[in-house]
Amino acid sequence: MEEKDIKLIAREQFDYLKKGTVEIIQEEELLNRLEKSIREGKPLRVKAGFDPTAPDIHLGHTVLLRKMKHFQDLGHEVIFLIGDFTGLIGDPSGRSSTRKPMTREEINRNAETYRQQIFKILDPEKTIIDFNSRWLGSLTSFDIINLTAKYTVARLLERDDFALRLKSGLPICVHEILYPLMQAYDSVALKADVELGGTDQKFNLLVGRDLQREFGQEPQIVITMPLLEGLDGVEKMSKSLGNYVGITEPPQEIYGKIMSISDDLMYRYYELLTDIRLEQIESWKKEAEAGKINPRDLKAKLAWLIVADFWGKKEADRAAEEFDRVFRRRELPQEMTEIALAFFPEENKELSLNIVDLLVNYNLVPSRSEAKRLIRQGGVDLDGQRVEDISFMIDFSQVKEHVLRLGKKRFFRLKRVD
Repeated sequence: MEEKDIKLIAREQFDYLKKGTVEIIQEEELLNRLEKSIREGKPLRVKAGFDPTAPDIHLGHTVLLRKMKHFQDLGHEVIFLIGDFTGLIGDPSGRSSTRKPMTREEINRNAETYRQQIFKILDPEKTIIDFNSRWLGSLTSFDIINLTAKYTVARLLERDDFALRLKSGLPICVHEILYPLMQAYDSVALKADVELGGTDQKFNLLVGRDLQREFGQEPQIVITMPLLEGLDGVEKMSKSLGNYVGITEPPQEIYGKIMSISDDLMYRYYELLTDIRLEQIESWKKEAEAGKINPRDLKAKLAWLIVADFWGKKEADRAAEEFDRVFRRRELPQEMTEIALAFFPEENKELSLNIVDLLVNYNLVPSRSEAKRLIRQGGVDLDGQRVEDISFMIDFSQVKEHVLRLGKKRFFRLKRVD
């Protein structure tokens, strides 16, 4: 292959890989590494580490997974690294306090769910799954001392979260200082050409570059990806904040959640969660602003694409049809959770039940205060009529079934059982 063709192909790969990234350190290095890969017919080794601190993968995680898939599509070697060792330490990135340590059982259980879920995006035939306990677990005390001798405490304490904790008088444990070195050693052990991570991981990724130099390796290229905002459009997507979309959630649930996001967030999701070209996304945005296209239709397309990624096209079609049936045509969903209500004459003479009692007693909301808040904010409907009074009584004396709706998407069939 002629040199000009190599450079052209490398540039095309570079432009494809750059989409959606925040920073590439260094861009010229990546371009040169791509040219060398094409010239020698040797794929780049690309790694991304995931500490199994939670059992499920959500859309925020898939930003990295999709970028791994892009490298995979171009013929490069992708390593999905499960941090079963570093997970026991706990990543201090973005933390104002020390993480609660996880047990080996929790780590193993979560790691297994990761293995099952990542292949909704990555190609199982082309993906290497590794565990960093394979090398970190075999380090001797002498190895660890030798490793710590290659980096200064001053440099480790440069990271923002450590600096803030020191300034605030908050404790930093020794094992937290070791975390960046352990993650960096992963790159040494794997001889990584490229490491991917979120913007909150930049410090750790750069330590990897430094440590590879110390071990006589060519430093990896660092690519940082943005942290995906959750459904609220403000906070980072997180299961603990309840603003997430899990990739194993039912298709209708995923579809409905995507349809609930703001128009502005929709374009960001298009950029980070689909392969639609940036030029097309910008074109749609301008057409929507000019009134030539309805943003709702764009959102429906986005929801369909995301569901199709994880459940296939047929399920995406069903989810779209169900959403339209319920929310556009105002029909009831085909499937609803049924709640059987048994009434005893001595306790319920009038065959009725208070709305707040129902919500709490059947665990539809976590507390009475939450039930009252939901009612007062107009989030409760009974048989298509909004319930605004917390003392409202649901009457079963004449009608044996009622349909309860909570929020926009949760439907329940209340059935009196004699």
